[in-house]
Amino acid sequence: MDEAAPPVPGRTNIPEYTVSDLSGAIKRTLEGAFGRIRVRGEITELKLYGSGHAYLSLKDEGGKIRAVIWRSTLVRVGLRPENGIEVIATGKISAYGDRSEYQLVIDRLEYAGAGAMLARIELLRQRLAAEGLFDAGRKKPLPRLPAVVGVITSASGAVLHDIMTTIARRFARPILLWPVPVQGEGAAERIAAAIAGMDRLPVGPVARPDVLIVARGGGSLEDLMAFNEEVVLRAASACAIPLISAVGHETDTTLIDHVSDRRAPTPTAAAEMAVPSRTELLADLAQTAARLIGALDRATQGNRARLSAAGASLPDLPGILANARMRLDDRAQRLDLALPNLLAARASALHRAERHIPDPHSLILARRGAVDVAGLRLLGALRTGVARHREDAARVLPRLTLSEIERRLRAQRAQLDVVCARLEGASYERVLARGFALVRDAKGHAVTSAAAAGRNARLRLRFADGEVGVVTEGRQARLPF
Repeated sequence: MDEAAPPVPGRTNIPEYTVSDLSGAIKRTLEGAFGRIRVRGEITELKLYGSGHAYLSLKDEGGKIRAVIWRSTLVRVGLRPENGIEVIATGKISAYGDRSEYQLVIDRLEYAGAGAMLARIELLRQRLAAEGLFDAGRKKPLPRLPAVVGVITSASGAVLHDIMTTIARRFARPILLWPVPVQGEGAAERIAAAIAGMDRLPVGPVARPDVLIVARGGGSLEDLMAFNEEVVLRAASACAIPLISAVGHETDTTLIDHVSDRRAPTPTAAAEMAVPSRTELLADLAQTAARLIGALDRATQGNRARLSAAGASLPDLPGILANARMRLDDRAQRLDLALPNLLAARASALHRAERHIPDPHSLILARRGAVDVAGLRLLGALRTGVARHREDAARVLPRLTLSEIERRLRAQRAQLDVVCARLEGASYERVLARGFALVRDAKGHAVTSAAAAGRNARLRLRFADGEVGVVTEGRQARLPF
């Protein structure tokens, strides 16, 4: 039995591809086998690049697939992609040969049923509620009678007709319409821009609305999603004009209802909230006028009764005036007589006082006699004292010797020298001789401090040998030495 021949190297039935050929074959197979498909999954790993493209992944419990939305498609993809929402993505499978990856090129996004939309709405509601956008303290009161009513809605729907009819029926007011699409692609951005535009209107040819109505008719949850978008909610929250939301039917609830200042179940109800009823206002005005007239009549009658009672209790004015006139005449007559009587009484008192005053010459003579007597007495006493001192001196002098007198004189002179030395030491002239000066102002008063001297003051400086005049320039800081 012959031995089998070994296989020839390089010969095989397995096809051989280059990397590029294989990547292209896989791409053609994927695109040809699947074509355009719809994939349901949760958006994750969403990244928006500066080029405008969006890269993301779709996942479920068992797997994950990469996806891309090109910049040209992102603006019309149907909804804004966000992490965590479940969607149905429509597109085609394509392969990326450089990385040996395949991905879904998305050209349409839809919410995966009402559950996904409700979950997204609930997450947004919780986040905005935590920021305080739904707080009751942010709500603004509606004006009593607006001069202009702003309306943001579709120009072709029945909503605008209902609002205009209701306002014309209740109290005709000018309506400023900002038409917008109320559903579909780009509707949320247009609604938010309309709210911000109404809020930015200045006072001018186009009157700024005093109240704003954002409205649309009923529809499915997907139809109303534009009023659940964050851009619309933040525009409504930032609007300074009081805003009434009227989106959908009475059972429909959107997030703009929580942000707005008032929520109306229907567009017609929103118009009724915006303007009052003219007939009701007239009825209220008539009722208020009747009540005011009745109150005024009652007040007038009460005041008239009190005035009559007060008039009855008043005294007789003519009688009071007559008595006052009589008292005035009596006082005038007595006043005319009072001054002559007073002068006569004062003159009589002066005459009586004059009779008791003694004669001045007699007083002078009496005082002169008293002085003479006192002088004689003083002269006698002086003579007596001099005689007594002479007698004392005559008794003492014989007992004093010359030496005793000299000793006493020396002792008295020594005491006098000590006192003179002390007096000379305390003399300010000695102080002036040592280099000091005596400062006096223009009045001769001594100046003992710089503060007392002041600025531009004229002073006299006395030295041991004379005086000089100076004028001060200003006070300087005290030197430390």
